[in-house]
Amino acid sequence: MNLEPVRADSVTFLQTANQILHLEFQTLAASTPPLPLRMLDYWVRLYRQYNCDIEQVVIFLKPTTSEAVFVEQFTARNTSHRYRVIRMWEQDPEPLLAYSGLLPLATLARTDSAQSLLEQVAAQVSMIEETATKQSISVCTPLLAGLLFDQELIRQLFRREDMRESVIYQEILQEGREEGRQSELRLVMRQLTPRIGTITPELQFQIQELSLAQLEDLGEALLDFTTEADLINWLNRLGS
Repeated sequence: MNLEPVRADSVTFLQTANQILHLEFQTLAASTPPLPLRMLDYWVRLYRQYNCDIEQVVIFLKPTTSEAVFVEQFTARNTSHRYRVIRMWEQDPEPLLAYSGLLPLATLARTDSAQSLLEQVAAQVSMIEETATKQSISVCTPLLAGLLFDQELIRQLFRREDMRESVIYQEILQEGREEGRQSELRLVMRQLTPRIGTITPELQFQIQELSLAQLEDLGEALLDFTTEADLINWLNRLGS
């Protein structure tokens, strides 16, 4: 039997000697396939592979009145599967504020003054002593806070220096750059074909290896191309 991959916003698996903790983070209530079926699917796959106790927890991050966030089991004829649901906007922030690793989630917790809670979280993040931990939390906290708060307020409260030095931030930045490069690559290829005809695999490979800045330059230069030779000459000059 061919099993399709299970897709989600974010999934974390933590395994001990005899138990797996499956955490699933959701920003939206609706999903395809429906979340209860996905949780059953995860459980079956994990149990088949590891044959141990599996604790499943779905964490909804954004406030909503959707009935889907109150569903805690999958039910069908002869089948019932339960899991735990946490709605962050209903949670007491105090336990989350007590641990640095939970500070990002604290921004989404229950409060009478969301801005005051965010300011408290930002103050505690600034007091973290261990550098790597501080850098990571300084990235994760604004990312989750961005689900509820205005970006200008977030920028005012969190030091961008700590964020930039974080490995997580650098990974996100690199992913953004690569997405931009791939977008520019597709645009260049669409523009080249009508001008010079079919592009050989060798030339395609050379173009695919270009940086974002080089692709942008090519995007301007190709407006004057009329033959494949124009492209070859441009690439040769680039390497000289």
